Amino acid sequence: MSQDLELHDWKFSVDHEEIAWAVFDREGQSVNTLGRRPIEELQKIINHVEPLARDKSLRGMVITSGKPKGFIVGADITEFESFTSEAQVLEMLKPVLNMLDQIENLKMPVVAAIHGFCLGGGLELALACHYRIATREDSTRLGFPEVKLGIFPGFHGTARSIRQAGPMAAMQNMLTGKMLRAPAARAVGFVDQLVASQDMLHWAARKAILKRKRSKPAGASKQMMTRWPARGLLAKKMREETAKKVREDHYPAPFALIDLFEKHGGNHEALKAAESRAFAPLMVSDTSRNLRRVFRLTELLKAQAPRGLKWKPMRAHIIGAGTMGADIAGVCVASGMEVTLQDINAEQLEKGMKAQKKLFSRKFRSKPAKAAAQARFIADPDGNGIAHADVIIEAIVENLEIKQKLFASLEDKIKPGAVLATNTSSLKLADIAEPLKDPGRLIGLHFFSPVPQMPLVEVVRGATTREEEVEKGAAFVTKIGKFPLITKDVPGFLVNKVLTPYMFAAMERLEKGEDKEKIDEAARVFGMPMGPIELADNVGLDVCLHVSKILGSPSEGSKLEQLVNSGKFGKKSGQGFYTWKDGKTETSKSEFSKSELQQLGAALVQPIIDESQASLDEGVVESADLVDAGMIFGTGFAPFRGGPLHYKASITKSDDTSQHAAE
Repeated sequence: MSQDLELHDWKFSVDHEEIAWAVFDREGQSVNTLGRRPIEELQKIINHVEPLARDKSLRGMVITSGKPKGFIVGADITEFESFTSEAQVLEMLKPVLNMLDQIENLKMPVVAAIHGFCLGGGLELALACHYRIATREDSTRLGFPEVKLGIFPGFHGTARSIRQAGPMAAMQNMLTGKMLRAPAARAVGFVDQLVASQDMLHWAARKAILKRKRSKPAGASKQMMTRWPARGLLAKKMREETAKKVREDHYPAPFALIDLFEKHGGNHEALKAAESRAFAPLMVSDTSRNLRRVFRLTELLKAQAPRGLKWKPMRAHIIGAGTMGADIAGVCVASGMEVTLQDINAEQLEKGMKAQKKLFSRKFRSKPAKAAAQARFIADPDGNGIAHADVIIEAIVENLEIKQKLFASLEDKIKPGAVLATNTSSLKLADIAEPLKDPGRLIGLHFFSPVPQMPLVEVVRGATTREEEVEKGAAFVTKIGKFPLITKDVPGFLVNKVLTPYMFAAMERLEKGEDKEKIDEAARVFGMPMGPIELADNVGLDVCLHVSKILGSPSEGSKLEQLVNSGKFGKKSGQGFYTWKDGKTETSKSEFSKSELQQLGAALVQPIIDESQASLDEGVVESADLVDAGMIFGTGFAPFRGGPLHYKASITKSDDTSQHAAE
């Protein structure tokens, strides 16, 4: 019957029990995304079954996925770029919204059978069905990540999620973009039934159709907050909480969603109608375009790791149980690897091992999973794991001679094919590898602090490093859930090379008497996650001073040097440029002119832009996009601006446009 309907992305059939099966299996793609053709084909299916449902020729229909690893990951965002006006967006929405209403109004039960990712438009489709069944498997995740793309659900997901889960749970999910595991999705009302595994979905869906099961909307207690004045109070609270995390002028989507709920959240049909009007301007905004660009940059970083590599890292050995080494070890364990952690200091080793319990508690929900993680994490003071490890990472003191001695001693102990890596942040690989018989096997794996939170790892290619070792390093980085960025072996690699001039230019302003709080607030107004002076305190002023000497930035007699000489290292010592209390800076809460801050913010990031361009020209990484990706995921450079070089290009374009207009 698929053939009769001329389908490419869907398979359609009716079984002997008069149950229709619509199986989404997008042609030529590894995952299902809702693009123009899949939506048009689903419309064909709905038009075909609608009269059959009316005359009771069908008992029901199941919508499921033919992909082994997921249901629907969302809309096809590559198609978003074609929309240049709000009118175009509204025109695109109409047929999709009509089709979802058509599904909801079918005179037979429609069941969504979900495994793997059910996100964004995929969840909106599922919510238009009458009943939802999902697998309990850990790989099953449901949610609305649209806010991370500068928009919110636009296929009437706002109204349907509030109807099913109530405003508290639904709004929280849409505002944060967090993905829910299947049991949590059932608890809030997005899912009606859970089954143990994917192979049980078919029979559970069949049974739901035969029993004509239908989902019940959220109860009166949950829906109470949609009524006035409770709705207004809830919206006010959500606005306050959101403002603590992001600025409205940087990220308007969550605030627009709260406004939408506040005005129309008490009326399901009014909310559906207003959703499209609020969604369209967000879709064509610069913020959304730039955030979609950031999403594409993540795909570019993932592509740094070669596909089809036969080498699979299963065991890692980390040398150095300080904060960095222990955290690298913990992240490796959390990704499923067996890890041995080595340190000559028994007390430091024990401390490093214990510190990872918090990570395991966040990562693993069940006691058996936590216990399994602990079992994979082995204290190894004598380095017995070296001979068995697929990846050996050094994370000891930044001293060239000590590192050289360590790697010279490791070379004969490691197995053939194992990756040998240093986590150095400032020393050249060529110098570290000098004593090795085979310097071509040493790579850099430069992690950023805090390791569990920072998504980027620089994979450093030395002058003599073999390409296969770089490829294995990138593959390892993706294995532990991070983004690899392959860089040239230059002082500071990419991220520190670009970030250092920015930090020291800000410190020069401080030397000349500018207010540190004004400097930091201006950087935040531009969109940086924290200001450069606060960042220096976070990194550690002793580390900054060390890096300044290696990278040739002047620091003699500076406030930085004076603070370090007096034992004031920043956050870790409680005193630096700022006084720190309970992990936060003590500030004067001074008020500054917004226009002044905007001008200063643009001036502060100029060294980032200049050094980004210089790094591209020097071939530190392969492309401008990779420079932008490195700075966004390595430093948090304002994602809504699309990266320093993209921002530079947008300013140039804007200036050119203004000049032409003036002429």
